[in-house]
Amino acid sequence: MAAEGEDGADRTEDPTAHRLEEALRRGDVAKSQEVSLFLSLGALTLALMLIPTFGAAKTLALDLRAFLMNAHLVPDSGSAMLGAGQRGLVAGLKMLAIPIGLVMVAALAGGLVQHRPVWSFEPLTPKFERLSPLSGLKRIFGQQAIVQFVKGLAKIGIVGVLAAVLLWRERDRFEGLVGQGPADLLGFTLTLALKLLGGVLALHAVVTIGDVVYSRLSWMKRQRMTREEVKRESKEQDGNPEIKAKLRQMRMARVRKRMMAAVPQATVVVMNPTHFAVALKYEPGMAAPLCVAKGVDAMALRIRAVAEEHRVPVIENPPLARALHATVEIDGEIPVEHYRAVAEVIGFVLRLKRRAS
Repeated sequence: MAAEGEDGADRTEDPTAHRLEEALRRGDVAKSQEVSLFLSLGALTLALMLIPTFGAAKTLALDLRAFLMNAHLVPDSGSAMLGAGQRGLVAGLKMLAIPIGLVMVAALAGGLVQHRPVWSFEPLTPKFERLSPLSGLKRIFGQQAIVQFVKGLAKIGIVGVLAAVLLWRERDRFEGLVGQGPADLLGFTLTLALKLLGGVLALHAVVTIGDVVYSRLSWMKRQRMTREEVKRESKEQDGNPEIKAKLRQMRMARVRKRMMAAVPQATVVVMNPTHFAVALKYEPGMAAPLCVAKGVDAMALRIRAVAEEHRVPVIENPPLARALHATVEIDGEIPVEHYRAVAEVIGFVLRLKRRAS
C-alpha cells in the first residue's frame, strides 16, 4: 500500500488484482452517489404514481372526509383531540409505508448495483492524519471537492430551469384553480409533480452515467501503484526471484543426479553424436520402453560417458534422438509413433548381446 504522502505522479503502473481486492477489503470502492439518488427519485416517482391505488390512501381520504364533515361532533377535550391526532398519524404512516419502503430499497440497491457487498470497519477507524489542517484544505479545495461543487450547482440549475419551464407552460391553468375543490387541486398538484420528476429523472440519467464513469476512473487512478510497489507485491505473492532460482537449481541438480544413477540400468542410449542423448530402458513385460535419462550438449556427453563406462550400448541415430528428446519425459513411456523405430534399435541391441554371449 502506498504511503499517504507519495506523489501521485510516481504512480504510473496499473493496479494489480491483489491491489484492487485489498481496496475492496478496506471498504474503498468505486461508488457514485448519483446512482442511489437516481434510483431513489425513480422509486419516489413510482410511489407518487401508485398512491391513488393504495388502499391505505383511500382509507385515509375517507377518514379525513368523515372527520371534516363531522368536526363539530368531536369533543373539545384534550384526550379526544389526542386520540383523533393519533388515528390520523397512524393512517398517514400506513399510507406512506410503501412509498418510504420503495425509496429505502432503491437507495440500498444503488450500492449493490455498483459493487458487491463489502463489510469493513476501516472507514470508521479514526485516522490522525485527517486532523491535519493541510489535509483538510486539500479535501476542501481538491479536485474531488471542486467536481462535487460544480455538479451540485449544475443539478440545482437543471431543476430550476425545468421547474420554471413547467410552471410557465401551466400558467393559464393556475387562475382556474381558485374555484376548484380540494380533490381537483390535489390531482393537479400530483400531475405537476410527476411531470417535474419525470423531467428531472431524464436529465439526471445523463448526470448519473457521467458520474459513474468519472467515479470509476478516479477510483482506478487512486489505486495506481509505483514500480517499487509492483515489485514488492510480486515478491510477496510469488516469492523472492533469487530464492526461486536457487530452488529451481536444486531441483535440476536432484533430477540430474537421479538420471545419472539410472543410466547404468538403461538398455540403450540413443544419440545424436554430440548434441542429444536419450537413455531407454526395456524389460520383458513392459508396455513400452521408458526414458530414464535425457540431455543436450554437455549433459548428453555425460550420459554417453556413464553409459560407456557401464557397458550400456550407445546407438547413434540423430533423427530418432532428436524426436525422442522433444516428445518423451523422464520416467515416461515413448510415444506410439516412435514404437517401430525404437523397437528396431532395441532389437538390434538384444541381438548383439545374444551374439556376444
